[in-house]
Amino acid sequence: MAHAKNHDYHILPPSIWPLMGAASAFIMLFGAVLWMHGSGPWMGLIGFVGVLYVMFGWWAEMVAEGEGGVDHTPVVRIGLRYGFIMFIMSEVMFFAAWFWSFFKHAMYPMGPLSPAVDGVWPPAGIETFDPWHLPLINTLILLCSGAAATWAHHALVHENNRKDLVNGLVLAIILGLFFTVLQVYEYSHAAFGFAGNIYGANFFMATGFHGFHVIIGTIFLTVCLIRALKGHFTPEKHLGFEAAAWYWHFVDVVWLFLFAAVYVWGQ
Repeated sequence: MAHAKNHDYHILPPSIWPLMGAASAFIMLFGAVLWMHGSGPWMGLIGFVGVLYVMFGWWAEMVAEGEGGVDHTPVVRIGLRYGFIMFIMSEVMFFAAWFWSFFKHAMYPMGPLSPAVDGVWPPAGIETFDPWHLPLINTLILLCSGAAATWAHHALVHENNRKDLVNGLVLAIILGLFFTVLQVYEYSHAAFGFAGNIYGANFFMATGFHGFHVIIGTIFLTVCLIRALKGHFTPEKHLGFEAAAWYWHFVDVVWLFLFAAVYVWGQ
């Protein structure tokens, strides 16, 4: 009885995952640097595989803890929600850096870091995308995907309708994949490149990192779909799906700002 749990917190046992995650990330980044200096990509790929393995193993343990019905108490779930909100806030600041760079060079297109701009934005010779064609279609696709995720969440929380939960997740994932395909198609038809001009660097860094987040969010929703098909999530306990929905709506909102700032205003 001296060791019986009499609190609402989850005391984690010793775990190898943080050490393995740090070591794998170091190997991946060190290998990437070596690759950029002419060595082969193998060290970076080994580190990348290690990172994926740690992600799978660590998160599988968290899923098992959540489904066990003991570890993830209401207090623990509140802490996990706060942690995920802080993660999204860090992502907001990450994208704020790219918006800052874009607006700075758009409003003050002269300076020691961009002398080739010569006071003109977009720089001379840059043919920008028409925002009212493919970018607008992609905007509608991503918004519909967010609406599908909201439908799935409403079906679970308010109706306990698992069929609509699955259907909403499937639709959100398909639309997310469609967005990525169209983004790749757009990149393949860009009239400017990443190197050689500050506009292209800002455009591809901002929209490219957003596209990377769309891929991550699509994987996130796919994991939730697999869990839903296995009978996971209840109207009272669905933190994993809730976090995925928050992340997906964050991706939606960032794209709206990118569309308005980079495609429309930046034209």
